[in-house]
Amino acid sequence: MSSALVTGASSGIGAAIAIRLAADGWRVVLAGRDRARLDALAERTGGCAISADLTTAEGLQRVADAGRGVDLLVHSAGAGWAGKFREMRPEHVDQLVELNLTAPIRLTRAVLPPRVAFVASVAVVGVRDEEVYSATKAGLRAFAASLRHSGVRTTAVFPGAVRTPFFRDRDYHRRFPRMVEPEQVADALIDAVLRSRAEVFVPRWLTIADRVHGISPALFHRLADRFG
Repeated sequence: MSSALVTGASSGIGAAIAIRLAADGWRVVLAGRDRARLDALAERTGGCAISADLTTAEGLQRVADAGRGVDLLVHSAGAGWAGKFREMRPEHVDQLVELNLTAPIRLTRAVLPPRVAFVASVAVVGVRDEEVYSATKAGLRAFAASLRHSGVRTTAVFPGAVRTPFFRDRDYHRRFPRMVEPEQVADALIDAVLRSRAEVFVPRWLTIADRVHGISPALFHRLADRFG
């Protein structure tokens, strides 16, 4: 039986990934900060729940110890912050960098399984009022790509707006692009992992934005300024 460690499993995309993996016959180790939700998910999936804060040395070590020997490590834990950069407090900068980027790097080094998957974001192309968040997700992309050169099979998924507490808290009302469900992201990520695909965007048409950004950053930013 294959095994996986999933961080950020308390809710949202992480929970959806854990549920899908368990349904496919994987043994899952669930890491998160909400003990009650983790226990409920563990009962549903037959998995093992580890309540820990990945931004602390103790919490990261506990999760690493529980995940040793797994076949797949899924980094889904993360935090977001949206607003004017000049109004962002230093502690919020530190929180995003520590949880979104530093913790995945450290946990990957501690566990180092044959396969690693990252829940990044379409924000890797640069999103207005999400400068630090975008930087952390772009860092994950570079880390995944570099790690792949060392023989670790890495996969990064780049979702747009997902129906999770982060976007509900932001009062997201845009008709376009429409929100996708966490289950769609989970399905895309697991399919990409099984196919050893390096990257996948959800929905897939967001790949166009990434390609335009790669070919002509100036054109991309003009279009982003015009269409939001």
